[in-house]
Amino acid sequence: MKDTDDSTTETSTRRDALKYGGSLAAGTALAGCSDLVGRSDDSSDQNDGSYSVSMEPVGTVAFDEVPERWAAYDGGYADMAVALGQADGLTGVGGADRYYTYVYDELSGVTVDEDVLERYPEVRTKEEFYELESDVHLYDPQILVNWYDWDEDDVDEIASTVAPFVGNLIFRRSDDWHDYRYYTLYEAFEKVAEVFQERARYEAFSELHDEFIASIRERLPPSEDRPEVFLTFEGTDEPETFSPYRIDDAGTSKKQWRDLGVHDALTGTDIDNLSTTNRGELDYENLLEIDPEVILVRGHERKSAAEFRDVVLDYMQSHPVGSELSAVRNGRVYRGGYLNQGPIHNLFLTERAAKQLFPEEFGDVTGDDRLFDRQAVADIINGDLTDD
Repeated sequence: MKDTDDSTTETSTRRDALKYGGSLAAGTALAGCSDLVGRSDDSSDQNDGSYSVSMEPVGTVAFDEVPERWAAYDGGYADMAVALGQADGLTGVGGADRYYTYVYDELSGVTVDEDVLERYPEVRTKEEFYELESDVHLYDPQILVNWYDWDEDDVDEIASTVAPFVGNLIFRRSDDWHDYRYYTLYEAFEKVAEVFQERARYEAFSELHDEFIASIRERLPPSEDRPEVFLTFEGTDEPETFSPYRIDDAGTSKKQWRDLGVHDALTGTDIDNLSTTNRGELDYENLLEIDPEVILVRGHERKSAAEFRDVVLDYMQSHPVGSELSAVRNGRVYRGGYLNQGPIHNLFLTERAAKQLFPEEFGDVTGDDRLFDRQAVADIINGDLTDD
């Protein structure tokens, strides 16, 4: 339900200003024009405080004021907003079951309202968008069209009467319907920073990330000594079949494995990446033909490393065929990381992955070794950007 005001005002409210900006942007994108308000670059500040942000598939979106209330489809985009100091504006998410907020427990002063996530864990209907009255929706609207039976008129209606969409499905690159530009994690993060006008926080995060990845890479063994890994999804405690992922798919959900330079055990096979249309699975006999050195299983991110080993690995070790796999015999079966990861998540997941694959160098995954400075991350999120 919309807020109402019985009094007559001569100026539009902040919500109306954002709404009209979204409507204008939607019309511009539909018309095929990319130079909204006379500018053709990706984002621009106007003399009156308005600005615009361009991101596929929506195109250019205009804002008269910085959004305060926001909803995100997935944990990756929610994590971006939190990284930019916007946690208080969260109104809901499209998939709370895959938004892992427990990492924030290690960052002083960083929290999200879990009550909001419990009240609005699957924001996917027009009615919910109207109810939340967000100022921006960090969604790729084509997700709603292709997965939840929206049509383009539904997207235009919400963009013009509630708030604009800004987002792009980036966690994988194997869906046929995604025939527009993709973004890397930090390219998408930069767009979200433009939405919230948080350039300084973005740049601080980007610098910290680059230094962290460089510090990890300089300690890695030569490429020929890095393992062949099989990345899969199987959310059951007693796995019998496995949905394959390809690490060479440039989606953001595989970023940590690419940064670590691991080798895809499926290289040279005709096995495709999991996608909207490909739901194929491999059984233990199929895996024996590949026999990867390491198996990375997604779908267990609410378990600790120890719990995963006690439940999933234990079952595989007792399986008559699974127990023959080299990775199972050697205890090299681990959690595979989040499907949707933002910049905060990525730091933790890269640290974990380095310890999973190279424990001799980085410490055991169940140990307390820390590979990046938690306080430095918290300081950026909390707005302490002063130089040392």
